[in-house]
Formats: sequence, C-alpha cells, structure tokens
Amino acid sequence: MSAPGGDETGGITVGPLEFADAHACAALERLLFAGESPWPAAAFAEELRAPHTRFFAARRSSPQHPRPWLVGYAGIALLGGAEPESEVHTIAVDPKVQGRGVGRRLLALLLAEADAHGGPVFLDVRTDNAPAIALYRSEGFENVGLRPRYYQPSGADAYVMCRAAGAGAGEKKENAR
Repeated sequence: MSAPGGDETGGITVGPLEFADAHACAALERLLFAGESPWPAAAFAEELRAPHTRFFAARRSSPQHPRPWLVGYAGIALLGGAEPESEVHTIAVDPKVQGRGVGRRLLALLLAEADAHGGPVFLDVRTDNAPAIALYRSEGFENVGLRPRYYQPSGADAYVMCRAAGAGAGEKKENAR
C-alpha cells in the first residue's frame, strides 16, 4: 500500500475534513445509515471543533468535474491522559467508490493518529457488516465484546473491536505469519 495520502484509487485524494464538508458528510450519512439515526451536519461541525478528534475526507475529481467532491470521511477520538486510548467514531464511503481501497486509506490515517497518540484503539461495527469487519481484522482488530441492539432505531447488534497498543504495521506482519 502506498502512503495514506497517495492516490491509487482513480482521482481520489484524502486529507483533512473541513467545516465546509459538514453538509456533504450529512448527505452521505443519510444515504448510508438511513435506518441508524444518521448524523446531521451540526454533529460533524461539533466533532470538528473538538480538540481531541481528528477527521479526514476522501475526495474525487475528474476531468469532467474538476472540483473535488466528497466520497468518504472518517473520524477518531484521541482519549485519556496517562493511559491513552482511541475510539474510531465513523468511517463512511460512498457506494459508488466502495471496494477501491478508500475505506482502507481513511482507516490508515486514523490508525496513524492513534499510533502517535498511543494506547489501544476501539470501534463498534454492525455484526452483519462483513466487509468492514474483514477490513478491521486485516488491520489487527479483534472482537472483544458485543453490544446487543446498539444501533437505533433498527436494533442491530454491534461488535466491539479492539486493536492493541503498538499493533502497528510491523506487529501486524509478525502476527500474520
């Protein structure tokens, strides 16, 4: 894999999420998470203002549409003081570009932030989201719990997954043998 900001996905670049992206994020939320209380634009703006969060955007451009548009976003909270930990808040990718490595690139940016912060990384994922679970496992996450009826209003269950502190790329390669 190239550097997290590299472009191997057909005109898609990744970088910091901006306040101007909040409405596009909310629109993508409504598309992807309609049955799960999607975040409104105000929630994204609030998250971007928080000093302990980092959010990234994936944008696509083309010769026909030179102004890049949002096709994905991801956010993480960097928590704790003496005992740091991080929590992935969200990763979302437009269905039109899913399967092209955009989610993996966004996750790589989140994990780089978490590794610099230190401590384990936690996330919640729907138990029926096999592609996301496979992505997280490939990056060193393991199931550590279950949250019954976590997602509302659908009542879908969520796995709690954790990647141990220090489980960066070097350790993942060792564990893969």
